[in-house]
Amino acid sequence: MKLNLRALEKTEKFGFMFYISYEGTKFHCFDEMTDKNTVKGAFKNSMEKLKFTWAKGVQQAGRTDAKVSANENILYVSSLYSGNLENLKKEFNKISEFLKIKEIVKTFPNLVFPDMIESREYIYSYPKNKIKNTIDEIEKRCLENSGTHDVSKFTDRKGLELKEHMRTVTINYSEGKLNFLGSSFMPKQVRIMANYILNDNFEPLPGKYLTLEKIYLKDELKNMFIVLNKEILDKVKIEADTTLKPEEKLEIQFLVHSILKVEKIGDSALIFYVKKGKRSDFVGKNGNVIKKLKNKYGNIVVREMEKFW
Repeated sequence: MKLNLRALEKTEKFGFMFYISYEGTKFHCFDEMTDKNTVKGAFKNSMEKLKFTWAKGVQQAGRTDAKVSANENILYVSSLYSGNLENLKKEFNKISEFLKIKEIVKTFPNLVFPDMIESREYIYSYPKNKIKNTIDEIEKRCLENSGTHDVSKFTDRKGLELKEHMRTVTINYSEGKLNFLGSSFMPKQVRIMANYILNDNFEPLPGKYLTLEKIYLKDELKNMFIVLNKEILDKVKIEADTTLKPEEKLEIQFLVHSILKVEKIGDSALIFYVKKGKRSDFVGKNGNVIKKLKNKYGNIVVREMEKFW
């Protein structure tokens, strides 16, 4: 997929992916609810204390059931934030007890984030003394229920109201734990499947034994990651000093040395940051300066910034 770099130039926002972990038993549910301690609510409250704001709502890689924990989930927002992400993570984790940020990744804004997820991995760790079926029976049911099936019998009334009931899942049993890998799941699907596989029962098992283990991203999203790259900035400045033709130096050399920082967008483009109000000077009349730089370094987006972190 070709990246829409023009759209990135037209907005001051960026997208931010917050890799989070949380202890599900400490929360009433995942989505915000009035007067309830929820995962999204806890995230929002802590971010408000840190003066981090965003446009529209918070999207998620996986919406976990009540009491379900996560070793890795991702929350996504579009924001004008331009501060230090490592400091933001540290300050958040100081004030948030049961929900922690593991990593923050900068990316494109205004994404439909759930569409960027390849698959989700869940682990159900049920106490061995509560399991009725034998290992052979469990492994047989894992195999029978892996693949693409109508999973209507493994959801609740809310799930049955959804238009599409077909789901693709791979299920394995190892070291007393059930592993579920799939692109999407119906409400309560994993907990009901776990009870059927372990105990021949269609009631959902408790959420406290279930963990969202990992989120797998589509390559399309991975190519939208935006990371600081000081090596490229140094290279651009050195080459401006040593390789430019004499007639180019007056035009380009000063502007190149005015670059505050450089970020790399996957393997597709670079973002050059210049001081506020200097973008038009950097681009040049009729884009003549930026065209020369693009010929040398590939796709370039020019953004303005007030502070350098």
